[in-house]
Amino acid sequence: MNIDDLKFDEKGLIPAIVQDYKTKEVLMMAYMNRESLEKSLESKETYFFSRSRQSLWHKGETSGNLQHIKAIKYDCDCDTLLVEVEPEGPACHTGNNSCFYRDIINDYDEREEDESILSNLYSRIESRKENPVTGSYTNYLFEKGLNKILKKIGEENAEIIIASKEDSKEEVVYEIADYIYHLMVLMVEKGIGLNDIYKEISKRYYKTEEFREQHKKRKETK
Repeated sequence: MNIDDLKFDEKGLIPAIVQDYKTKEVLMMAYMNRESLEKSLESKETYFFSRSRQSLWHKGETSGNLQHIKAIKYDCDCDTLLVEVEPEGPACHTGNNSCFYRDIINDYDEREEDESILSNLYSRIESRKENPVTGSYTNYLFEKGLNKILKKIGEENAEIIIASKEDSKEEVVYEIADYIYHLMVLMVEKGIGLNDIYKEISKRYYKTEEFREQHKKRKETK
């Protein structure tokens, strides 16, 4: 599609909804003009137009929370963009993963259905390391250092094994949650992001799928 086919408003702007391309969580909404859209397409990073400052702004330029563009889509009326990104950090200036963290109405149980909870937890742990909070267990682990973190991971691993010998699913889930939390503390300590893990798993997954497809084709040609 040509940019000329998009319907910018009378001020030359078009709303752009930004979404995490993996979790599908809506991260933010901002406006683009033709120039910011062109820069976004060229750089594969998000640029927007600030209505208050009347100037372009590069998301993450000062905070470091860049958004790497994976896809840009447009709606049926050609007047709204959907920008799918791989974020390097929280989208919201408050430190929340998404700008949409407050409810007008919410009839579902977020504690059970929030698929972005792992990325939110990672962001919280990362924030604790950068901005320590007195009395925080997470900060206690960072203060004690790598050996303490590794010791806790070993302990949690053993507790998963012990719990798995019993018949209680709830106990196993509880211990796995503890283990994942401590793994994330280690990841932050070592500078490993969730996207690093996603990429590695994706690489292995698609390599396996490619192998299966090739094996299937070889069988069909015999």
